[in-house]
Amino acid sequence: MGDILFLGHRVPYPPDRGDKIRGFHILKFLAARKRVHLIAFADDARDMKPADGLAKVTGNPTIIWRAKTRATAAVQALLSRKPVSLTAFDDASLRAAVERTLASHAIDTIYVFSSQMAQYLPADPRQQVIMDFVDMDSAKFADYAKQSHGLMAWMMGREARLLQRYESAVAGAADASLFVSGAEAHLFRDTTGAARVHAVENGIDTDFFDPAAAFEPIATTAPLIVFTGQMDYRPNIEAVTWFAEAILPQVQQRHPNARFAIVGRAPSDAVQALTKRPGVIVTGEVADVRGWLAAASVVVAPLKLARGVQNKVLEAMAMARPVVASIPAAEGIDHSDTVRVGGTGDEIAAQITAILDDQDGAAQMGRDARAQVQARYSWEARLAPLDAILGLAVVAPSRCVVA
Repeated sequence: MGDILFLGHRVPYPPDRGDKIRGFHILKFLAARKRVHLIAFADDARDMKPADGLAKVTGNPTIIWRAKTRATAAVQALLSRKPVSLTAFDDASLRAAVERTLASHAIDTIYVFSSQMAQYLPADPRQQVIMDFVDMDSAKFADYAKQSHGLMAWMMGREARLLQRYESAVAGAADASLFVSGAEAHLFRDTTGAARVHAVENGIDTDFFDPAAAFEPIATTAPLIVFTGQMDYRPNIEAVTWFAEAILPQVQQRHPNARFAIVGRAPSDAVQALTKRPGVIVTGEVADVRGWLAAASVVVAPLKLARGVQNKVLEAMAMARPVVASIPAAEGIDHSDTVRVGGTGDEIAAQITAILDDQDGAAQMGRDARAQVQARYSWEARLAPLDAILGLAVVAPSRCVVA
């Protein structure tokens, strides 16, 4: 039985953002079954030296620093008629590492995490290829194009068209294509006509995200509304800007002391500027998000653009917090009405106000949300379909090796 080569567009550790969380748990799942060779990019200097937490699961991975700027990637994309998503991740050192690993180890499965990494597959792979698209990125850029104007709309439209063509070709060559939700898998099948498409959903560590766990609490007396996420990511920036400017003022009409905490690393200038508005807090990176979630009177996910399953929503549910989400942020999650959903800013504001007005009801809503996550979203249950898709069986845990 051969080994697995795992190709990641970002080092899957620490598991503190959506793609890293999914990547880490899939890597852990695979390493419990077969020998895994991990090759991944890093775009944060701290990720160049994997922490003990990753080493316990994967041993010593091969990590390549991704230094290419967006401007360089854009120029290369225009000259080569490729999507920027590909040229941004085109790197000779990583390609050499892949070739070296395939030549020196008995690899029978290549697990590709994120479509940007499919360019490193052999031209005619003799290995089983599992393509984990996670989300349908071309659809995301199509949405961006609709929201943009002028040159930006043209660039986003170009990216959507080229990327969809590429995604379709990759899926046609893969033994299985994975998506994070049934909705994304259905969209991909309908758009591309691809076969062998599966939904493998994200899970949540309900032992870690547990209101009874040990973590540093955040002291607060006023109503606290919390948003969590990577704060240089466009959909998150748009979400908190919309909330701070159009939704929070409505909530503050009834609850004038309500505060809105934007919790997450790398806040953009636009996000930091929101602190000029009454009641808005921008924390930047925090050591442990659980303290902020536990302190929240309500957690919000007012995303106008969202694909797949939002980990931020699952984490808040697991922490037994009432959650109010936009339709796009909620549609990938089987929440059984334990999450309040609003289609407009007015509807979201009304849902939040109702929760703040009814503390007993809010507490019950949080308990119901946690129970739903425990029943539906454990990582073991969500990743179980991978055994059949990859033809794997559980064996003694093993570590990844240096590629």
